[in-house]
Amino acid sequence: MSGATSTPAVPSSEPSRQVGACVRLRSGFRIGSIEPANPVVLAPMSGVSDLPFRRLAARMGAGLVVSEMVASRELAAERRDVVRKAAGRELDPFVIQLVGHDPDWMREGARIAEGLGAKIIDINMGCPSREVTGRLSGSALMRDLDHAEKIITAVIAAVRVPVTLKMRLGWDGTSLNAPHLARRAEAAGVKLLTVHGRTRCQFFKGVADWSQVKAVVDAVAIPVVVNGDITSAETAREALAQSGAAGVMIGRGAYGAPWLPGQIADALAGRPLGVVAMSERALIASEHIEEMLSHYGAALGLKNARKHVGWYLETAGTSGDELKAWRRELCTQDDPRALLAGLKTFFATRDVGAAA
Repeated sequence: MSGATSTPAVPSSEPSRQVGACVRLRSGFRIGSIEPANPVVLAPMSGVSDLPFRRLAARMGAGLVVSEMVASRELAAERRDVVRKAAGRELDPFVIQLVGHDPDWMREGARIAEGLGAKIIDINMGCPSREVTGRLSGSALMRDLDHAEKIITAVIAAVRVPVTLKMRLGWDGTSLNAPHLARRAEAAGVKLLTVHGRTRCQFFKGVADWSQVKAVVDAVAIPVVVNGDITSAETAREALAQSGAAGVMIGRGAYGAPWLPGQIADALAGRPLGVVAMSERALIASEHIEEMLSHYGAALGLKNARKHVGWYLETAGTSGDELKAWRRELCTQDDPRALLAGLKTFFATRDVGAAA
């Protein structure tokens, strides 16, 4: 692997955040032979976009939902928690994201993922976490494009379904090589690219630079999806305007709001932006927690649900001491029935007419 790790590079000036440009999503958004309902994608988020969350987001209008990052070698070893991350055959289309450094294991992981019913395989070359990059995976692969290309070629050769790729702008501000990787990926047969508008060394600091994604859009003929800091219809419009991308990916903005991708899809298609009343949020949150309890089992499901409960409290407009009090009451519960009852009580105290 070439290149030395440098200090985080932050752009000298923040990208424009003058939102509200009149931009709509392009029609005919395709991934190989697959045409999702709309080009608004729920991001792969470790510990967040599990099957219960993806089911909700898909039902509420996301055009595409992507699995949590699945380690290829551990999937091949049938590690229970990793196999669970790769669940979702009933989703249409079903997308599994794979991560790894070894082309042989990525090839095997892709073959297994296709066998599990995946209709699209996504390759992770964007994760910035030290745990992943320390294993020379995720965005670390952007420091060695020859090796990255070997992985892409191995995955494509292993499956009959379309392969997509998620990346960042580059490792740091001195190596903004996303367009170069994009051209190699397209030549190898990748059908769609997603670009997060930050470098790896920025992690999630500062703001995403959507304008930098345009260099990738200009470099290839396949669809490009822009990702990073898209939290509303307004920011989605501006991200599309600055990048020229064909679609948007929603990540942290969907915390506690699995309806957000669908809302953005409606707005960008020119449909009225729906309001999610507190009574409806109460039903969504309760269904979400119940599905997590079923998916993981009571003990693990309750543990994993706590962060989601906290996010539902926040997106309901709770803050300050009130938020802390509700967190203490609900996020420390070790009785699922008490948690669900408390969640119901919480939403009963909210303004039923509050907007999303």
